[in-house]
Amino acid sequence: MEYTYKTKGTCSVQIKFDIDGEIITNVRFLGGCNGNLKGISSLVEGMRVSEIQSKLKGIRCGFRSTSCPDQLALAVTAALEETTNG
Repeated sequence: MEYTYKTKGTCSVQIKFDIDGEIITNVRFLGGCNGNLKGISSLVEGMRVSEIQSKLKGIRCGFRSTSCPDQLALAVTAALEETTNG
């Protein structure tokens, strides 16, 4: 299932990805630092939501209270909750 998440507090404005059970694939960011976000997308390909949460949640970007990796952790958490509860 494809999931779209509107980011908050980052240069990227949206994250799209596929979720199958707890496995995340095909991560795409709209906006932000293109090379870095392609790298993050590649690194998390095929990971479980819990792995992404443990590695990326809480990462900050400079003075901001969040970052694109942190927003990805929030996005996959929301997607998993929606697919299991909804």
